[in-house]
Amino acid sequence: MRFADHLIRFAALAALSVGVSGCASLTDAWSSFGSAKEPPAATPAPATKASPATSPVAPVVAPAPAPVEAQAPVDANAQRAFDAARRLLAAGRTEEAERAFAALAKSHPELGGAQANLGLIYSRAGKTDEAVTALEQAVKANPKQPVFQNQLGIAYRQQGQFAKARGAYEKALDLDPNYAAACLNLGILHDLYLRDAKRALELYDRYLALPNGKDAVVTKWVADLKNRKPAQNTAAKKEQS
Repeated sequence: MRFADHLIRFAALAALSVGVSGCASLTDAWSSFGSAKEPPAATPAPATKASPATSPVAPVVAPAPAPVEAQAPVDANAQRAFDAARRLLAAGRTEEAERAFAALAKSHPELGGAQANLGLIYSRAGKTDEAVTALEQAVKANPKQPVFQNQLGIAYRQQGQFAKARGAYEKALDLDPNYAAACLNLGILHDLYLRDAKRALELYDRYLALPNGKDAVVTKWVADLKNRKPAQNTAAKKEQS
């Protein structure tokens, strides 16, 4: 079974496992280290509204990005090491998984997936600086992987680097214009953090027009913005991984 097939199952358990070579997303845990096309992903869970200060990363199923360029196959030992780390993470043995991914990232720095998984583990643990560092390394290794760019955008937003977050989300959309999670995250960034309601509306409308973007909650956000209604304090807007 391809690594890409695993994350579909584990995403429901909020397992943060992404492909090693960069051909994967939170919905398809492993597309092998070589070339792969990603399977259709489940519709993302509805985002919710929140205050800018407390908006966390939502462990939701994100739409699959477009296929990325083929890469050289990875040796069998690296494949087995990644599979073992993924199993640890899926079993909830996060500390062991972190050590395993860190060892793989050290031995194979050219493979962005190990760094991306470390970034997701750090992000979930609230280690924002470490998450940014790991995800920057993932993007450096695989600059054409939109999932990594989206995750880096979330980490930058958590760090308060809104301009960098915008750049990462925009890069993800440059790589895959139909990447709904990145589109929605960029809309939320403009809405809550950059205070650009006009641009937020454009992005929300773009998100809703995407095949995986049908979302009654976001439709309400659009109506609220158009009617200039203040956001409710009890609601939360969460990014999509």
